[in-house]
Order: sequence, then C-alpha cells, then structure tokens
Amino acid sequence: MTKRIAFQGEPGAYSHEACRNARPDMEALPCHAFEDVIEAVQTGKADLAMLPVENSTYGRVADIHRLLPESGLRIVDEAFVRVHISLMAMPGVQIEELESVRAHPVLLPQAKAFLNRYGIRGEAAPDSAGAAAEIAREGLRTVGALASDLAAEINGLHILARHIEDHAHNTTRFLLMSREADHSRRGSHGMITTFVFQVRNIPAALYKAMGGFATNGINMTKLESYMVDGSFTATQFYADIEGHPDDANVRLALDELAYFTTNTEILGVYPAAMERGFLG
Repeated sequence: MTKRIAFQGEPGAYSHEACRNARPDMEALPCHAFEDVIEAVQTGKADLAMLPVENSTYGRVADIHRLLPESGLRIVDEAFVRVHISLMAMPGVQIEELESVRAHPVLLPQAKAFLNRYGIRGEAAPDSAGAAAEIAREGLRTVGALASDLAAEINGLHILARHIEDHAHNTTRFLLMSREADHSRRGSHGMITTFVFQVRNIPAALYKAMGGFATNGINMTKLESYMVDGSFTATQFYADIEGHPDDANVRLALDELAYFTTNTEILGVYPAAMERGFLG
C-alpha cells in the first residue's frame, strides 16, 4: 500500500513541493488547515505530516508551535524549501496581456520589482496554488498567478518567468511528523533535538535553565516563547539544540534543565538537514 504524507494547502503549494522533495515515494494528501494535517496522521489517514515552522523572511509560522506539543505526534525529520516564485498564465498568453496577478499576500511583496517593471497589479488570494487552479479552471487570460513551478505543472499553466523574487534567500523550514518517535542516530550532518518546557516560578529560572547548555558546549539553534492558554503569566518555551539526548553533554544539560523547569517534553530527535549549512 502506498504511504501518504499530508500537507496544508492546494496541490502545487510550496508544502506540496516539500513533500515531493523529501518523500518522493509517498502520495501527497492536501488538507485545508494545519489541524486537518495533524488529524490525518492521528487517525491513520496519512503516515506523515509536513508542517512549515519558520521562514527566513517572515519568521515563525503562526500557531504551529502551539499545535505541535498538543498533537501527540513526533518530529522525525526536517526539510528546507527555497521559495522560488514563478509567474504563470493560461497557455498562449503573453506577459504584456496580463493586467493583474494573484498570489498569497506574503508572495506579492517578494516580487514587487518584477511586477512594477511590467506594470502588473497584484491581487491578494487566500492561496497561491489555489489562485493558479482558479485561473486554469475559469480560463482567465488577463490574470496570472505567482506560485511554484509545481502549481503550473499540475494546472496546465504556462510559465512566463521563473525565479522573479526580489531576494534570493527566502527559505521555509518544514518538520516531518509521525505517530511514532524515532530516536535512532541517522543522517550524516548530526542530530537535532527539539523540546518544549515551562520554567519554575523562581528568580532567574530561565537563565539558570539555559546555563547547562552553555557550560556543556551545546549549540541551541532556536529558542522561542509563547503564552499557554492565553495567560500572560504562563509561558512555554520551544527549543532546538544540536545533539542527541544520549550524548553525555546533552544528557547533563537536560538534567540541569529539568531542575529549573516543568512539563519538559521532547518533541523529536531527528537528523539535521544538509541545507542547514547553506542558508543565508
């Protein structure tokens, strides 16, 4: 039986591209919302979830850090996708014929210089891949879409220009999540451990909790905070570190962390992607 990997968005979305790149042997399952992606794996409708967590231009993806600990799923891998923007339209349409282009509001500013050069008006759409599908379905000839090459391929649109983004660094990081944890050592670029915790109500608790990672020489690549249940006094922290929980220095740091924190939970132990060394 073919395994499935669920993603949020329409076919051709950048999350779909991430699925194809990371798990080309799996069937991609489009879902309406992030909650639907998680539920698809929880119920066995899909084997893996592909969830975006952060973007090099726009920071973290809203709500994801809240959803991950509540999901009961575990991180088993990570993937990075360069957000290349292509301009597409119905076959036979020339760029001079376009009056407007549709795309998610996040994409439009990233192609501002290109659109200004051709005098094309940008129109916000709920989903870039969905905009491409709508143009193909309705046969619109004065409207284009900004989306991935995959969206053009799926919807039979013609690509008028590729890689029209103003900046060449825009990258989205995704996490692959499963019902079962995998703490085996794998990959050739080291391991990443992701965990969440809450600090105890004592002075300088966060400072003391983080001290163990510094004294044990552990590189913390991510530390973010967010409110728990809408409370200004209850804060949960989300962290990524380089290393495996079985490493001696990581074990010591986690032991020290536990002394100053509550509700510490490891969300995943997974191989670092090669792309980590080439971002920027």
